[in-house]
Amino acid sequence: MIKSEWFYWLIGAIFLAMAGQMLFDRSNPKRFGTSAFWGLLGTGFIYSTWVLNHQAPAQPLGLAVLVTICLGGFNLTGRGNPRTTSPAEREQRAARLGNKIFIPALVIPVVAVICSTLVKAWRIDGKPVLESGAETVLGLGIGAIVALLVAMVIVRERNPAVPLHAGRGMLESMGWALLLPQLLAILGAIFQAAGVGTQVGTIVNYVLPHRQTFLAVLVYCLGMALFTAVMGNAFAAFPVMTAAVGWPILIQQMHGNAPCVLAVGMLAGFCGTLCTPMAANFNLVPAALLELKDQYGPIKAQLPTAGGLFVCCVAIMSLCAF
Repeated sequence: MIKSEWFYWLIGAIFLAMAGQMLFDRSNPKRFGTSAFWGLLGTGFIYSTWVLNHQAPAQPLGLAVLVTICLGGFNLTGRGNPRTTSPAEREQRAARLGNKIFIPALVIPVVAVICSTLVKAWRIDGKPVLESGAETVLGLGIGAIVALLVAMVIVRERNPAVPLHAGRGMLESMGWALLLPQLLAILGAIFQAAGVGTQVGTIVNYVLPHRQTFLAVLVYCLGMALFTAVMGNAFAAFPVMTAAVGWPILIQQMHGNAPCVLAVGMLAGFCGTLCTPMAANFNLVPAALLELKDQYGPIKAQLPTAGGLFVCCVAIMSLCAF
C-alpha cells in the first residue's frame, strides 16, 4: 500500500537537497538564512511523522516553526543564481516547444483524477493500493512525479539535477510567501476553535438594529471581505463570519435562503482576496515569479474589480436571499 506520508518524506527530502544547494551558493548574500529556512521546513515534513505517531516530542517541531517565521520575518532569506538556462535560452526553447509546454501541467490533474476514482478501487491481496482516505493527496503526488518525467522527455533533459536547480530558483523567488496560505489557514482554524465567531456575533447582534436586513447583509459581506484581507484566505474567514452573522442573523432570524446567503458571502470574501498581500499565492507569488517591478501591481490592478464585485454581492444577497 502506498502511504501518503511517503510523499511528505519525499517533499522533505527535496527541500533538504535544495537547502544543501543554497548553503554552498555564494551568489546568495543570505545563503545561511535561506538554507536554514528551507532545511528546517524539509526536516519538519519528515519529523512530523513521529510527532503524529506519538514517538517524538512536538516541541522541537514548534521551535522549528518559530525559527522559520523569524528567518522570513526579519528578511534573513535571499536569492542566489542557480545553474539553469538564461532567459534568452528559455524564450528560444518555449518558442520551439509551443503548446507542448503545457502538457506537464495538464498531466497532474489527469493523474490525480485517475488515482482518486479508478486506482482507489484497486486491491492487492485484499489491501488497497493507495492509502484509504488519502487518494487525492496521493494522486497529486504521483501526478507531480509523472509530470516531471513527462517534462524531462519533452525538453529532452536527462540530468535530474537540472529540475532540482530550477525548482530551487523558484523557491528562492517566492520565498516565505509560499508558506503564507498554509499558515493563514491554520490561523482560521485557531480563530474558530477560540470562539472568535461567537464573540463577533454577540457584538454584532447587540449593535445591529433589529430586522434591518440590508445592514445585516452589509455587515456580513463587509466582515467576510475584511477578515479575508486580514487572514488572506476566504475559507478561513468563512466559518468566523458565518458563525457570527451569516447563520444566526441572516438565516435563522431573518429567514434568508441559506444557499444564497452562504454562496454570495463566500464570493464577498474573495473580494478581500483581491485586495490583500496576505493572499500571497494569488498576489505576491505571481509578482515574484514574473519578476514584476511593483510587487503590489496585481493588487492595484484588481482593486476596481474587487469594489464592483463587492457592490454586486451586497445587491444580489439583499434582493435574492429574502
